[in-house]
Amino acid sequence: MSDLLDDPLPGQNLPEYSVSELSGAVKRTLEDEFGRIRVRGEVGRVFKARSGHLYYDIKDDRSVLACTTWKGQIAGLSVVPEEGLEVVVTGRMTAFGGQSKYNMNVDEVAVAGQGALMALLEKRKQQLAAEGLFDPARKQPLPYLPGIIGVVTSPGGAVIRDILHRLRDRFPRKVLIWPVAVQGANCAPEVARAIEGFNRLSPGGALPRPDLLIVARGGGSVEDLWGFNEEIVARAAAASKIPLISAVGHETDTTLIDFVSDQRAPTPTAAAELAVPVRLDLLAHVDGQGARVTRAVGAAVTQRRQRLADLSRALPRPDSLLDTPRQRLDQLTEHLPAALIRGVQLRKVTLAQLSGSLRPSSLRRMTRSESEKLTRAARRLAPALSRAIQRQRETLHRQDARLRPERLNEQVKRRQDELTALSRRLSMAGSARIGDARTKVSAAGRLLSTLGYQATLDRGYAVVRDQGEPVTTKARAEQAAALDIQFADGILNLTNAPARKPAKARPKPQQKPEQGSLF
Repeated sequence: MSDLLDDPLPGQNLPEYSVSELSGAVKRTLEDEFGRIRVRGEVGRVFKARSGHLYYDIKDDRSVLACTTWKGQIAGLSVVPEEGLEVVVTGRMTAFGGQSKYNMNVDEVAVAGQGALMALLEKRKQQLAAEGLFDPARKQPLPYLPGIIGVVTSPGGAVIRDILHRLRDRFPRKVLIWPVAVQGANCAPEVARAIEGFNRLSPGGALPRPDLLIVARGGGSVEDLWGFNEEIVARAAAASKIPLISAVGHETDTTLIDFVSDQRAPTPTAAAELAVPVRLDLLAHVDGQGARVTRAVGAAVTQRRQRLADLSRALPRPDSLLDTPRQRLDQLTEHLPAALIRGVQLRKVTLAQLSGSLRPSSLRRMTRSESEKLTRAARRLAPALSRAIQRQRETLHRQDARLRPERLNEQVKRRQDELTALSRRLSMAGSARIGDARTKVSAAGRLLSTLGYQATLDRGYAVVRDQGEPVTTKARAEQAAALDIQFADGILNLTNAPARKPAKARPKPQQKPEQGSLF
């Protein structure tokens, strides 16, 4: 039995690792073994941290692989992972020892097949349609003849040359070109920034704001045109305040920007044709309209001239209109002298009748009558004045009776009594307050004397000072040249006191004095 206990345990001679050493070894082994790999699967949970890093899962029917794309790597992704999308991811395997997990650092994401791209496109289309971005009611009408046209496309392709050539043939206009990448990872952000940049320009500024935008690109595969299917491009086109024509791909190619734009053109050349009318056709139309206006004005003037002539024939001659008034004036002129004479005679008769009634005797009677009326009124006026004066005098007597000095003196005496009572109450209250304050001061003084060291001196203790400072140790007392010892009945001064043998230790008092040294 003892032999068995002496044998070492199985595996006891294996090397020991710390947890960090083991985690580092696993990480190096994993990174060296796999290196750079590609993995195909369906995107599961997607989470973007506040730091900007992207965490998501790639899964199949049996396993799940955790993936990480750092903040600086997201801009280089051609496709941003979305839940349910089948993708092929490329990156390196690594391990995180803090949680004993391994994951894949992904720096490239590609959609696995065209079917997955179409599924993703259909999902985005349904989402934007649910938000109302495809609603025809929100689309803006295109200007008939824009002064400035903004074109978002690649400056080195054939698309811009086709657009400029078609505009030159139909109706030359000023064109502002915003160069962008039309495929690849930079396509979507550059196109979105171009649309937003054109909208931020100020009308009439140094760089004028366009009246119409054209987003154009030539034909290509679904992957080549995928940048125009990104949600950021569709939302930028929907938010544009400037009318926008999408001309991406050929007639059979359809992207998300076609649904949110105000007008879709099958080709970039067709977009130029939608942007401006044909100048020669417009001039011919204007000339035709001018001729029609001239003919219409001439016909209207001729018709109104004929109508005026017809109406003038129905009107009588001016001389015939004045014949009747002339005859009536002649008749009135003949009757005027006789009418004036009769008017004067009638007025003379009326004056004579009125003057006959104005005799001196009648005037005297009228004066006498008015004088009597005045005398009667004067006789009634004196008693009325006397009665009014009497009433005013009686009112004055009543007022005087109410304002007697006796009543005023009574009110003054009553107010003095009230003032005296208030003064007495105030004095009593002040005396009570002063008594309370004296009682409190006395109590505080008694408490001070009780808590102060003077009461301790009365019980047989003393305070030792050296030049006014309390002495609390024996060593300092031996060094002092003079000591002042305060007892309850006075102070004892000691000068050059010789060193004495220490006395027998006395028990220390239980209560410490507030100031100085007591013994």
